[in-house]
Amino acid sequence: MTAVLVIAGTDSSGGAGLSRDVATLSCFGVEALPAVTAVTAQTDREVAAVELLAPALVRAQIAAALALRRAASIKIGMLGSGAIVAAVAAAIPPRELLPLVLDPVLAATSGGALLETEGRAALGALLLPRATLLTPNITEAAALLDAPPATSAAEIIAQGRALCARGAAAVLMKGGHASGALATDWLVTADGNVRELTAPRQAAARRGTGCALASAIAAGLAAQLPLAAACERAKVHVTALLQESV
Repeated sequence: MTAVLVIAGTDSSGGAGLSRDVATLSCFGVEALPAVTAVTAQTDREVAAVELLAPALVRAQIAAALALRRAASIKIGMLGSGAIVAAVAAAIPPRELLPLVLDPVLAATSGGALLETEGRAALGALLLPRATLLTPNITEAAALLDAPPATSAAEIIAQGRALCARGAAAVLMKGGHASGALATDWLVTADGNVRELTAPRQAAARRGTGCALASAIAAGLAAQLPLAAACERAKVHVTALLQESV
């Protein structure tokens, strides 16, 4: 069975994090090899508590999962601290060996911080250059670049290119939190190509859609789909999730 190494935190409400990753991978017939970075107590309204795991334990989990030699891609979500970012960077293979989807989880939907300032800097320095695909929303992209949030398609594409210039092979700039009849994402690659992915905007909001999108893309890469095809299939999956919530 194809497997994805998932490096992320738990969510006691089941809406996001590893729970959403595993559910998503199961939809595509893919096994999850989980490496837990943090345990969170959160609801739709708040992050009540966060306990980060020891970086050495995170690294040991990754080593044990990779020793099985079943992982065909990697998905990274919540990391929590610069020390955990460094541990993960030291433990994973190059993207040439295993494609890496990096979802920069900086804060919960409810607003609670999930990666401190030092961790953001470490993520940009140590993991962004290792990413096959980075999947930030507009706010996350701006935070990683220490820039104002983009307000137009041209600015969004420019920020995607700026993140590629920092080492990501490709960036999927997510526009789901914007307005308009269409929910548009922009797939920007380091060679300068830009591809728009659109779907009808859904009236519903649902936690964990970022986790679901990144995991679905990782499932596609594990199945050796081209990157654009993996992104398109993942967007269809997330659109269906939102339709279920209407």
